[in-house]
Amino acid sequence: MKPKVISILIIIVLSLFIFHSCSDKTDTLTGSASNDSQSLEKIPPTKVKDVTVFCQGLNNPRGLKFGPDGYLYVAEGGLGGLNPSVGNCAQVIPPVGPYTWDRTARISKISPTGTRSDVVVDLPSSQTSQNLGYLISGVADVAFIGNTLYALIGGAGCSHGYPSDPNGIIKVNTNGTWDLIANLSDWSLNHTVANPEQDDFEPDGTWYSMINVRGDLYAVEPNHGELVKVKTNGQVSRVIDVSATRGHIVPTAVAYHGNFYIGNLNTFNPVVPGGSGIYKVTPSGQIQKSEGGLTAVLGVVFDNRDRMYVLEMTTAAANGPVPGTGKVLRIQPSGQQEEIATGLVFPTGITIGPDGNLYVSNYGFGPFVGEILKITFE
Repeated sequence: MKPKVISILIIIVLSLFIFHSCSDKTDTLTGSASNDSQSLEKIPPTKVKDVTVFCQGLNNPRGLKFGPDGYLYVAEGGLGGLNPSVGNCAQVIPPVGPYTWDRTARISKISPTGTRSDVVVDLPSSQTSQNLGYLISGVADVAFIGNTLYALIGGAGCSHGYPSDPNGIIKVNTNGTWDLIANLSDWSLNHTVANPEQDDFEPDGTWYSMINVRGDLYAVEPNHGELVKVKTNGQVSRVIDVSATRGHIVPTAVAYHGNFYIGNLNTFNPVVPGGSGIYKVTPSGQIQKSEGGLTAVLGVVFDNRDRMYVLEMTTAAANGPVPGTGKVLRIQPSGQQEEIATGLVFPTGITIGPDGNLYVSNYGFGPFVGEILKITFE
């Protein structure tokens, strides 16, 4: 997921750098009155009670899901690295590339009291060129099938500077080791989409969001623009080539609620308020726009009242993301939209917990330490 981003973004981000460590409650941001949903024990009521920091000390936190043990599992992009792959394979063109890499990504789990611990460490993490201020990608998302944890790797592959491991889906073993079950770099290289964006093309893809639906994994790739189905035996098949009918809209987030619902980022430069939306995709691959008037969508989930929660990473009209403008919206089945949390700084993932509360990855990219927010309801 690397639409064109101007380097002034990093100057803005640097001015906000602070250091945090894990804690279980610190007041932050604002709340206003106003997939995981199938396993919810409680249903969020209407009004937001509080927005607090659930845990801090994360490195580029991205997708997050609750496990069957009640812990929150968080994909972390990591800290990038400086190892190149120039000369070994086709590189991502400037200003995004060339990438460099190291093994600094990880998966964390967070206890109900907000204590973080490692699940898997030393996973691939890559960073863009200095022209983009070293934006980092690594582990993009996580999902459970039964008691087994799977992770989506989106920052590996030779074009991301990392020649030894591909982008793909890994199965995490109970001892902290892992096995690759699906090579998504290979899929991207050998199953081209109809309308790739040539001046913003990443050969290995930039896989970003993943969910479990009836024992199969579904992953969305923003740069090429597609949704794929991945069986646990590694078989990959395409659900839809989004680029074929929608062009380079940068699909980022996927949820399932009878059909698939895909949110799109659109471009970073410029950010166009209202230029993103939610698209309903049937299991057979038919697509239509479900919700419009959204901006820079990076997350979507449903609750048990059929209400959709949408995570907007930035909402200001600017030549790049603006910190402090991220939001969580709730969309009623009628289509009515309402803001339930504002003032977020580059949020990158959202989920609903077994307690009925929302959990959001905040400070999800840039040179500061990330955190998980908890949005509670009255």
